[in-house]
Amino acid sequence: MYLTHLSLTNFRAFTRLDMEVPRRILLLVGDNAQGKTTLLEAVYFLATFTSFQAANDRQLINFASGDESLAVARLVAQFHRGGEVHRMEVRLIREANGGNGGRQRKEILVDGVKRSMQEALGQFNAVIFLPQMTRVIEGGPEERRRYLNLALAQVVPGYAQALSEYVQALTQRNALLKQLGERGGDPGQLAYWDTLLTGRGAFLIQTRIAAIQELERLVIRYHDVLTGGTEVLRLQYRPAYDPLAPTNGQFQLPVEAGVDRSGFTLEQIQEGFARRLQSLRREEIARGITTVGPHRDELRFMGNGIDLGDYGSRGQVRSSLLALKLAEVDWMREKTGDWPVLLLDETLAELDTRRRTQLLSALQESEQALLTTTDLKLFDPDFVTRSSVWQVRSGFAAQIEKPA
Repeated sequence: MYLTHLSLTNFRAFTRLDMEVPRRILLLVGDNAQGKTTLLEAVYFLATFTSFQAANDRQLINFASGDESLAVARLVAQFHRGGEVHRMEVRLIREANGGNGGRQRKEILVDGVKRSMQEALGQFNAVIFLPQMTRVIEGGPEERRRYLNLALAQVVPGYAQALSEYVQALTQRNALLKQLGERGGDPGQLAYWDTLLTGRGAFLIQTRIAAIQELERLVIRYHDVLTGGTEVLRLQYRPAYDPLAPTNGQFQLPVEAGVDRSGFTLEQIQEGFARRLQSLRREEIARGITTVGPHRDELRFMGNGIDLGDYGSRGQVRSSLLALKLAEVDWMREKTGDWPVLLLDETLAELDTRRRTQLLSALQESEQALLTTTDLKLFDPDFVTRSSVWQVRSGFAAQIEKPA
């Protein structure tokens, strides 16, 4: 899979951009705050329909006309996949709405046909690597859940829809729990929401179990190369509802022990999840919240048995994140049959010489990669010669002559 054309209108700093995207490696060169990262953000938005930087879509719109009664940002891409040419268009529309502060909506077209976000996810795939993504390892559990959700939504059919329906059911169930706790009533009213929650939740849990095991196999290989075999990186999934939870007086396995949850069927996970909710019903009514489920899942990164989120050094965290991203590229290719577009923002500046060499070598295998940098000297001259080099300045991008 690879991009051939990208057009941006009123997207952040770009009031208007049209560029033919070279195949293979594109180096985007420029000073800070010129729009390099925004270009990567735009490409990733076409894959996930969400921003890795903005809190909401409104922040992505460049109100160039000064008239906020109607403002539209437009992203259009042409890309090749499976020997066919496709076109993706996303419109971010902000409309005045009297005194209510305006209304934001998103329109998505695939090959000229309007699609819902759930239908359009997976049409175009991308993997992004940013310096601030160390928070996937060092940040809170919500960062790791978000990472998993964005990756899975791109390659697992139905995942985004199940996640959306799970969140809706969770919101309604929490509202009912709070009402029951404050005003009383029949707890049997929870049965309907329990059925929705456990049905969608079981699918999310089963999908995460499989994906993390698949990713771990690839992560271990990349991490072994990056660290020269000095560390073993493991991905430790800790579901809030664990199908392996002890019952009938059994003992809990140590959290460091390797566990295999892949043998559970969807029905077994759903039934066990439902029983767990039933056992917690009195407590959850008192607290007014749902205390177990995929919304509270955790993923930890363990290097030689040490939790890198709590005790990892800067170098360990960066090596682990790089291994994760390279593994994600291979994993997406295994799942879809196509290479995702790889997006790297100022990545080489954060790596030592050996890790730069490993990364650049891995890039040679991908179908297309876009990299940003403020300094071409960070790249091997041969690598630059084999790449297309574009200058990004003040919201404009243009191909430049390569250095001699």
